[in-house]
Amino acid sequence: MDTVKRVFRIIIFVILALFFSYVLPQHDVVRVTSTEIIRQDFSSVNRIFYAQADSGNVENPTRDIRLINTVKRKTFLLGFIPREAEKVMVYRNEDTGWIWPPYFKFDSSDLQAQASSITSKGDGDNWAIMTHYGWRNRFFTIFPNAVGLKPIDGPDVRIIPWFNIFFFGFLIIGWLFLRALWRQFRQRSIDPVLEDASETWELLDDKADEAKGRFSRWFKRK
Repeated sequence: MDTVKRVFRIIIFVILALFFSYVLPQHDVVRVTSTEIIRQDFSSVNRIFYAQADSGNVENPTRDIRLINTVKRKTFLLGFIPREAEKVMVYRNEDTGWIWPPYFKFDSSDLQAQASSITSKGDGDNWAIMTHYGWRNRFFTIFPNAVGLKPIDGPDVRIIPWFNIFFFGFLIIGWLFLRALWRQFRQRSIDPVLEDASETWELLDDKADEAKGRFSRWFKRK
């Protein structure tokens, strides 16, 4: 039974870790190389990883997707330690609207124009901080969704994910608070009921033993 509980907890932890890894904002130091628009056909596998159609447009099974092509600075420890190495990274640029995830993004056209203006410098010094959510998967044609772009002077910057730090801190505090409430509720409401039930069961068991003893003595006299 303990093994089943442990496996169940591990599964829940992995699901939550993947969920937060996809939804929470991430920050990359990138150099924008180009922007483009492609025609994307959605499948039953990758459709859930794309946002809705841009605000004011009709949702179709296929539509144009804005892409921002970049060269990303690699990092260690989830972005805390920058590296000198680089790799190619492609971001999609879609509105999230009022639906999930709650980024309330309606300015994908403006963001595309901003990315194009950074690219048009042409001096190789077009570094920026790309804020995004989601994953990149080449096999299923999945791109992270860009939600913000902030030009910077150079790639040697250290990004501290304050939102994620406060979010997980609030999550831990909330979990501890709910745990304390549950313990108080259990001590005040559930444990007394279980103790009364246990005492009642013991009383009934004693009466049953007493009745059994009387019946045995009566049967021996006969």
